[in-house]
Parts: sequence; structure tokens; C-alpha cells
Amino acid sequence: MSHSLRYLANCSMLFTELPLLQRPAAARAAGFGAVEFWWPFEDPVPGDAAVDAFVGAVGDAGVRLVGLNFFAGDLAGPDAGVLSIPARSQQFRDNIDVTVGIGERLGARGFNALYGVRVDGVADEEQDELAVTNITDAARAAAGIGAAVFIEPVSGPKPYPLRRAADAAAVVDRARAAGAGNVGILFDIYHLATNGDDIDRAIAAYAAKVAHVQIADAPGRGQPGTGQLDLDGYLARLEQAGYAGWVGLEYKPTVPTVDSLAWLPRERRAGPAGHETGAHGSGADPAGHEAEPGRREAEPGRREAEPGGHEAEPGGSGAGPAGSRADGSREGSAS
Repeated sequence: MSHSLRYLANCSMLFTELPLLQRPAAARAAGFGAVEFWWPFEDPVPGDAAVDAFVGAVGDAGVRLVGLNFFAGDLAGPDAGVLSIPARSQQFRDNIDVTVGIGERLGARGFNALYGVRVDGVADEEQDELAVTNITDAARAAAGIGAAVFIEPVSGPKPYPLRRAADAAAVVDRARAAGAGNVGILFDIYHLATNGDDIDRAIAAYAAKVAHVQIADAPGRGQPGTGQLDLDGYLARLEQAGYAGWVGLEYKPTVPTVDSLAWLPRERRAGPAGHETGAHGSGADPAGHEAEPGRREAEPGRREAEPGGHEAEPGGSGAGPAGSRADGSREGSAS
């Protein structure tokens, strides 16, 4: 590999051979020190028992939860987020505290806020204004635990307005102008490539705003090597441009998940030495100092706890294979 970025497992896409609550342990057994999830529940405000079970599964597995999606509706159906939709906005707002609360318990430093599709009868400008309000409020809550909020371009047939890096960057700029300095782009290389974005040009233009990175190969959204994308080259150029955060493996394995990881040496799954593993690389630090999401640590040599300790297609919920329900959850695809 021509870069030293660290990888984590998206457990809403990987290890789907297993029920949701068994996946963190499976990721740990496969050598990962960190994971991310789509929203792992059906409802925006699940019961305490369901939340405790999820937190326990991640904590007991000995992995760090780096990223978590806010509630985004039924991704297997018509939804791709709810925060910009007036009739659904309250669901997002009700979800903010519980999502950030889970993140606080598990050391998460980033939350993906899926925008929402365009809806009939509501002007685009009205949806966009509502989105900035909700994103800003979510970012304020996330900043309280030293975390960032991610804005993601998405591919697929749904009328989702953020398709290219420039679209997400415009939302990030509006949120920052409204006072939310801990908002950044979720740079999903698969989605951007599928939408026809120029990845190298996007890296050159927007690397300073990138808060998190996810990958899958294209076409097909399989593991690296199953498509035609120069994933290693793109990641190297992101690193050269200053990105020092995590790379989420958010692909659909074409073979059993463990077999699909043959391309990735086991020692790269825990996170290479020399990288910080705390808030830096995904937003403001825990002390509340604003940092550009995804950028390198400003103080050389400063490190957070290693992944084995405390510690998105975009995300919805995790469940058994093919979107079946497990542990009170659902899983779907937004594109």
C-alpha cells in the first residue's frame, strides 16, 4: 500500500452473516480495533434495554466505535435521511441526544447525518434551510463530546440532492457559517465515483473539509480489487493532502466477509502505529478545541487511547443477511 491510513470495519455492511450484536466481536476476531455502524435500531428513540445491549456488544468486543449514523429512516425503502424533510424533521431532532449519548459511552468521534430526499410540495430552499438548522443543532450536541458531524454525498436512484463532493462541501460551508465548525464531508469514494465525480479533483478541492472516508470498489460495491477504482491511489492522495483519519470499509462482500478481507494484511486492521485514534481525525477534540475534521494532529506526538480500549451506502440499521430483522434492528441500502 502507498499510504498509512488506518482501516475500520463498517459492521452494517460487513459480517452480515451474523446478527447485529455479534458483529463487533467478529470484527475483533478478524483483527479490527475499530468499527462503525449505521443507525442500529428501527426507531429514532429506542428503549434503554436495546441501547444498553448495543453498547455492551461493542464494549465487550474490545473495539472502539469510531462512527455512528443518526437515524435516517427506512433505507431499504424510500428514505435516505430525514433531517431536511419538514414532516420527518422531528424524528431527527428526537434522535440527536440518544445518538450522541451512545457515542459518548463508546468514545465515538463522528456522526453521519444523512440529508434526506427531495419531497413534493416543499421548495428545495425550504428543505435546505431546515437541513442547516438541524445539522447545526446536531453539531452543537456532538461538540459537547468532542465529536464531528459528517455530510455525505450518496449515489442511487432516490432524489437525494447531495451527489458530488461539491454538494456536500456547500452544506458544510453553510453549517460552518452558522457556527458549526465541527461539520465535515464524509468522502465515500464509491458513491462519488458512481455519481461520476472527478475524485482527484474533489480531493484537491475539498481535502481540508474531509472528516471521514469510506471505500468500496466500483462497479459493484464489492471489496477492493473487485472493480476498477484506484482506491489505494486515492487514499494516498488524501493522506498527502493532509487527511489522517480512518478509512471505513463499507462494501458488500462478494464472498464471506472474512474471505473478502484477504487483500488487507491483518496488521493494517488494528490501525498502524503512529496514528492518533481519538477525536483528532474526525472533528473537535474532547477539550472542545475546534479542529478541521480529518486533519492531522496539530501537536506532534500527542496520542489518544488505542482502539482496543474504551472506545456509509450511508447508514440505517444493522440486521441479519438481506435486511432481515435481528436484535430489533433493520438493515437496508440507500442507493
